[in-house]
Amino acid sequence: MVKKIFISYCSWIDRLVRFIGKSVSVLMPLLAIVIAYEVGSRYLFNQPTIWAQDLALFFFAYLVGLGGAYAYQKKTHINVDILYLAVSPKTKRIFDVLTGILAAFFMFVLMMIAYEKFGEALQFNYRKMSNWAPHTHHFWMMLVISGALITLQISSNMVKDIYYVIAGQALISEPEEEDTEDGN
Repeated sequence: MVKKIFISYCSWIDRLVRFIGKSVSVLMPLLAIVIAYEVGSRYLFNQPTIWAQDLALFFFAYLVGLGGAYAYQKKTHINVDILYLAVSPKTKRIFDVLTGILAAFFMFVLMMIAYEKFGEALQFNYRKMSNWAPHTHHFWMMLVISGALITLQISSNMVKDIYYVIAGQALISEPEEEDTEDGN
């Protein structure tokens, strides 16, 4: 019964993070288009835009922020391999739980600060200091959502890791790289 609850919880989070991570990836070609447009406008027509740099920065922030949980899920985040590769799978899972606790604490602090900044940005109508001067409140809310997604993914990974340490087997069998099988 408890195992089914853990499987449901982890599967739900993994699907959510995978969906958001893949969805936000559409910003990468849009980012490239915005940058290419600005380069063409600036250097070919000598008509730089006032919005392209700000939009590119926001797209990049959204990619990194909202894609962070997906990167964590895929274990493509930075890791200290010197010790990690030299230990048993069970010890690796213990390391992952300990670093997960630290990462969750950091995400909690990030979410608290970003939420406060979101409130300030709305209250005082904060804008980016540029000629275009776009609002910044959406950026701070994105950081709150990103922190929450990463925290959810950390909790899913921790449940799987703790289960492995206790039971000696994986909670959920990890599928082979589904990104290459379905053509995505």
